[in-house]
Amino acid sequence: METIRLVYPVEGGDLIEAGEASSKMKLTLKKLGLPQDVIRRASICMYEGEINMVIHADGGQAEVEVEMDQIVIRMIDSGPGIPDVEQAMQEGYSTAGSTARELGFGAGMGLPNMKRYSDEMTIDTEVGKGTTVTIKIKIPQ
Repeated sequence: METIRLVYPVEGGDLIEAGEASSKMKLTLKKLGLPQDVIRRASICMYEGEINMVIHADGGQAEVEVEMDQIVIRMIDSGPGIPDVEQAMQEGYSTAGSTARELGFGAGMGLPNMKRYSDEMTIDTEVGKGTTVTIKIKIPQ
């Protein structure tokens, strides 16, 4: 199988439309006939990353590469960056504002869930420049 590349813009601040990119990716992965567990894990990671970009970074872009043996998801934003990655990785830690919390978001589980459901995750961030989270999910052969 040739590498399939998908790119999804993520609008910032719109929690009502948040989740569109992950829904579109999920449909594509289903059409490709990937295992249900792989689709579920990729969808969870993509959704959590998408919500983080909507709440914290005024949007960004999700890039997905589907290869023969893995899915690579890159969530790229030019937001404020993450000042303390170790703290941000703690379950329950959140800097989400009151609007996001009132709508049921901002529980501080985004990055921990992305880590939990991926096989590999890296966070490249610079305060004032932005963040790129790269997730890899293996496809069993």
